[in-house]
Amino acid sequence: PWMKPKPGSLGVPNPAYDMDLLTNDGRSAEDGESGEIILHTDKRLPLGLFEEYYHNPELTKTVHNNGIYHTGDVAWRDSDGYYWFVGRTDDVIKSSGYRIGPFEVESALMTHPAVVECAVTGVPDEVRGQVVKATIILAKEYKDVPDKEALIKDIQNHVKKVSAPYKYPRVVEFVDELPKTISGKIKRVEIRNKDAQGVK
Repeated sequence: PWMKPKPGSLGVPNPAYDMDLLTNDGRSAEDGESGEIILHTDKRLPLGLFEEYYHNPELTKTVHNNGIYHTGDVAWRDSDGYYWFVGRTDDVIKSSGYRIGPFEVESALMTHPAVVECAVTGVPDEVRGQVVKATIILAKEYKDVPDKEALIKDIQNHVKKVSAPYKYPRVVEFVDELPKTISGKIKRVEIRNKDAQGVK
């Protein structure tokens, strides 16, 4: 009750957890810089933290070792100490030195009237390392639009206006459905695997 909410932010860390943002080179991220959310567990193990992957000590070591628990979530912190979600570490797109979270691009795409549902992934690019790809389910009234290239351009320009221009999807694919888990979560890994294999 004593804190001012910031819509869209994760809020501030719970004092019961020694939380930090860790960059790829292993240092604490500065304000405004993206990093993986980690918990320091060398002084104490907080309540509620999982103990291990069942019968899999090797997998457990990949997320919890040397007094650090890796959440796999990427975020950035503003100057007031509020955290902002970027995406999962394996979903974050690295393009021309920028780290782009699929969540923020998807949020921008969803404000376009033609987009009913979408998934954003990274596809390999020789120059940029990766580029942003949007896999989109179109609204019924846009499915039969004759000039799909003009629609793609309109969606791209929309994202440039709503978000930072470098985050726009350079590759756009229209589909009838997206791969999902039983609980309805989009399986981005399946889209990435299909792209890697050249499957449409």
